[in-house]
Order: sequence, then C-alpha cells, then structure tokens
Amino acid sequence: MAAPVIEFPLSALRQAGRMFALGATVLGMSFRRPFQFREFVEQFWFIASVTILPTALVSIPFGAVTSLQVGSLTQQFGAQSFTGAASVLVVIQQASPMIVALLVSGVAGSTICADIGARTIREELDAMEVLGVSPVQRLVVPRVLACVAVALLLNGLVSVVGVAGGYYFNVMMQGGTPGAYVASFSALAQLPDIYVGEAKALLFGFVAGVVAAYRGLNPKGGPKGVGDVVNQSVVITFLLLFLMNLVITGIYLQVVPPKGG
Repeated sequence: MAAPVIEFPLSALRQAGRMFALGATVLGMSFRRPFQFREFVEQFWFIASVTILPTALVSIPFGAVTSLQVGSLTQQFGAQSFTGAASVLVVIQQASPMIVALLVSGVAGSTICADIGARTIREELDAMEVLGVSPVQRLVVPRVLACVAVALLLNGLVSVVGVAGGYYFNVMMQGGTPGAYVASFSALAQLPDIYVGEAKALLFGFVAGVVAAYRGLNPKGGPKGVGDVVNQSVVITFLLLFLMNLVITGIYLQVVPPKGG
C-alpha cells in the first residue's frame, strides 16, 4: 500500500521535470536555424481561424456580466463612479488572458496533441530521428510559437471586445454615465496593467503549447492512448494556468504599486 502512495508523487515529479526540459529545449531551438517558417505560418493561421470567433463571442458576455456585477456592487456602496475602473481592470488583468489561454489550450492545444500523438504512434517521429531531423525543432517549436503569437493577439482582441461590452451594458442597462465610466478607468489604470495582461497571455500560450506537445510525444496504448493524452493535456494545462495566474497576480500586486498609492 505504501509503495503506490510514494510512487505517485515521484512519477508526477518526473513528468513535471520532463515537461520543463521540453520547454527549455523549445526555447533553445527557437533561435536555431533552420527555422520552420512555413510550418509556423500554417499553424498560426489554423489556430487563429479556430479561436478568433469563439474568443470574441465569449468575451462579450463575460465583459457584460463583469460590468453588471461590479456595477451592482458599486451601487450598493455608493461608489458608482468607480464602475468603469473596476470592470476594465478585471477584464484586462484577469479575464482576457484567462479566456485566451483556455480557448487556445482547449481548441488548439488538443489539436496539436492529437496531431503529434498520431504521428508518434505511426512511428513518424522515429523515422525523422533516423533521418537526422529533430522532431522537436521540426514539429514542436513552430506549434508552440504559433500558440504564443495567437495568444498575444487574441488577448488584445478580448480586452477591446470585453471593455466595449462592459461599457455598453453599464451605460445602457444600469444607467451609468459614459464620462464617469471612462474617467474612472483613466484615473486608476496604468500601463503595467496592460503589460501584465500581455505577459500572462505570452506565458499561458507557451505553457499550453508545451503541455500539448509533451503529451502528444508520449502516448501509450495506440489510438486509444492518443485520446487519453489529449484529455490529459487539456486538464493539466487548465490546472497549470490557474496556478500560474494566482502566482503572477500575487507578485504583480506586491511589486507594482497602485496608481496614486
């Protein structure tokens, strides 16, 4: 009974170490020639095409719900003038990078994992290694970088759409004042708020790509194993992203002083 209890954390640590090693390898090979530019463009276009519309559709109700909830709370405390600042900061710092990360990992990450996993069980990667071609440089690096690039661009899209949706619902449904909404945001927001959102999107996109590639490189049990690793990659990515978001947010709030503070 004691052996399985001890083996599980050790196995988890080994998996985490191998995943970290793959991430470091991807970073190192990103600057090594030849760079697979065509593969990068194809993957970028694919990921963008399957995530842009869902991301925009999700960001509208999320921004609206955030604005309505914050507006209701500020009305109770008599601080309606801060509705715009609170709503926009929540969207830019928290909601936007998390929405992008979840969609990139759920839609693009699962596809990347399934593609690499299918190539692995067909022994295509072994054939590439026999020919002297690195599977990581040829397949993994362009896919991970494509995830990062799409996450950065979608983060800006979600921020704009979410803020616009929150503005519309606050002004039209809660009787907010357009001038007060904009003024409160400009009074409390600062450039580091945008920087931390973009930094989160970059890290989340990188982690989503690395986890998907790692699980795709290590399937077990044939075609059924590919399906299993796809599910595992999505779950592992979600857990890591929420943990990273907690750590980054805590560090940011301690390092960057609030505007006017």
